[in-house]
Amino acid sequence: MINKGSKLYSILTGKCPKCHEESMYVNPSPFALMDILKIRERCSNCNTRYRMEPSFFFGAMYVSYGVGVAFSVAAFVICYLILGLTLTTSFIAIIVTLIVFMPFIMRISRNIWINLFMNYDESLAKKAKK
Repeated sequence: MINKGSKLYSILTGKCPKCHEESMYVNPSPFALMDILKIRERCSNCNTRYRMEPSFFFGAMYVSYGVGVAFSVAAFVICYLILGLTLTTSFIAIIVTLIVFMPFIMRISRNIWINLFMNYDESLAKKAKK
């Protein structure tokens, strides 16, 4: 299981990268399309500011490219190599996969990006337990 305190926990759950107590997003569900990119200004537990500078999350676009390629390769391997579908059908499956998982890819890319610059601080997490 992925434990609180690891970067992977923060990346997969969308929790604050410093304390892992609160979701960074107004709506924690990546499939609430109206609120997909609405991020809180600060963590209510540790007061970490999520937008360190204007346009901070533009860097997440580079991460989303890599994540999108990973999803595409996975879809291709499953469809073409494992299921034995035609090349055309496999490429259609890649497009459908990218469309369906687009909200998840956008969120996970932002989570990866912010976790590159922030680390978990156990003392901030203990503050929440008090």
